[in-house]
Amino acid sequence: MAIAMPVAAQKAPPMPPVNPDSALYEVAVEPGVSYEDVVDSLKVVSEGENFVNPANLPIGEHLRARGQAPEGPLEVRAFCNLGLGAEIMLDHPEFVTFAPCRIAIYQRKGQLYLGLARPTFDLKSIHDPTPKAQKAAQELERILLHIIDKARQGDI
Repeated sequence: MAIAMPVAAQKAPPMPPVNPDSALYEVAVEPGVSYEDVVDSLKVVSEGENFVNPANLPIGEHLRARGQAPEGPLEVRAFCNLGLGAEIMLDHPEFVTFAPCRIAIYQRKGQLYLGLARPTFDLKSIHDPTPKAQKAAQELERILLHIIDKARQGDI
């Protein structure tokens, strides 16, 4: 008889590839990982990567207060790494329009998801971005994808 491994000890499938033509990166949360696990993971892993969480937008709560009921969680969590963000915004102050970086938590058809507004895609809206800004956006996105990968597994 096989012994079931705890969720955190099981090997999660690889993350889906990034679609370079989409502003959204979306990944399903692994089975057995709760909303609370995702939130705890986002907090711990982002802090370990030198990100702060300056704001959370509980959009679902606001909809429920108006009598509309989203299926489950519906929120945006803002994350900021001023070191990397400054690399972009000092050359392109208009990039502040896309700051801070955003990770969404939502549910669709019973499945919990994480979505990322991709910094490298946002940078496409800036006319002639500097190589320094491009490199910083790539690093921001790489770290945010790492944070999402951990969060989808409930890993801290």
